[in-house]
Amino acid sequence: MTVSKGTWNGYETYILKSKQLEVTLLPKLGNNVIGIRDLQENRDILRRPEESDKDFYMQKPYHFGMPMLMPPGRIRRGHFEYDGVEYQFDQNTANDNHIHGLHRNQSWRVADIDENETGCQIVTELLTADDANWMRQYPTPLKLEMSLQLQGTSLMQRLKITNLGEHAAPFGFGLHTWFLLDGEPSRWTLKIPVSDQLVQDEEQIPTGEVIPLHEWEELNTGMNMAHRNWDNLLRIGDKRPVSAELRRDDGYGLRYSADPDYFKYWVLYTKGESDQFLCIEPYTCLPDAPNSTHPREFTGLIELEPGVPVELSLQLDVIEKYTML
Repeated sequence: MTVSKGTWNGYETYILKSKQLEVTLLPKLGNNVIGIRDLQENRDILRRPEESDKDFYMQKPYHFGMPMLMPPGRIRRGHFEYDGVEYQFDQNTANDNHIHGLHRNQSWRVADIDENETGCQIVTELLTADDANWMRQYPTPLKLEMSLQLQGTSLMQRLKITNLGEHAAPFGFGLHTWFLLDGEPSRWTLKIPVSDQLVQDEEQIPTGEVIPLHEWEELNTGMNMAHRNWDNLLRIGDKRPVSAELRRDDGYGLRYSADPDYFKYWVLYTKGESDQFLCIEPYTCLPDAPNSTHPREFTGLIELEPGVPVELSLQLDVIEKYTML
C-alpha cells in the first residue's frame, strides 16, 4: 500500500497503489481522480485523459475521471438568492444557464499522506477565498477537504465542507464518474435502486414533476447497456442501499455506493449511444435546487450553517469474477 508521485503534462500527480488497484489523483488541476487501473484485470476503469487531451481537459475537466461538481447540473440563468446573499454564476451553457458548478481546475493543497499495512490515504484541501473567480460567483467562503483512502479493491472518498462565512449558504455536490464499457456494452448490465424519474424542461432543468419509471423499472433488477442513449435524472426515494452495480457477463464488476443521508439522485449519461462510456453520477440535489419551490427534503439542497462542517462519503468497490452469485 503506497503513495508515489508522477506527472501529467508537467503537473504533479499522486498515485495510490494496492495489489489490485492504481488510483491517480491530480491535485493541481481540480483535485480530480483522473484514472483508476485494475492491475489484476489489466484494464482502465475510468476514462483517463491522455497527455494530448490537455486543451480539452482545461476547458471541460468534467469529461474525464471522477470530477467533482459543486453544484451539479444546470442553474437557470446562473442566478439565485439565499439568506440575503445574491449568487451569480457564469452563464456558460445553452440558454444562458450555468452548468456543473464552480469547481474546475483549482489547485488543491496536499495536507496529509498516510501509508500502512492495510491501506493508504491522501488528504487535500482548498480554501475558496483564495480563488477570486469562485468568490465573484459564490461570495460565501468555504473550506473543502477531500480524503481518498485505498484498501485492496475498495476506494473511499470523503468530502468535508465547512462554511467560513457569516450567513447560511446553499450547497450541492455530485460526481460525473466516467466508467468504461471497453467497446462491449452488451457484456455489461447496470443495476441501481431508483423509485421514479424527474421531468426536465426544454432547457434540461427539472420542473419538479415526478413520474413513474416505466421502462426504467428494469434498472432495479438489471438493465443491459447495449444501445442505450441516456441523459436522465432518477430519484432514489426510499430505495436502499444507495449503490449502483455495473456487472460484466463473466461476473467481474464495480459497485459504486453513496451515503443515503445525502445522495438522493442519480444521473445516467452515455455521451451518445453507449459504446465506450457510462457516466454514473450521484447527486446530493436536483439541478437548479436553490431556485426550486419544493422543500429541501425533496430537492436535497444542503444548508451550510456557519462553522458547522458537513461530510459526504462515497465508495467504489471492484467485484472480482469469482464472487459472482
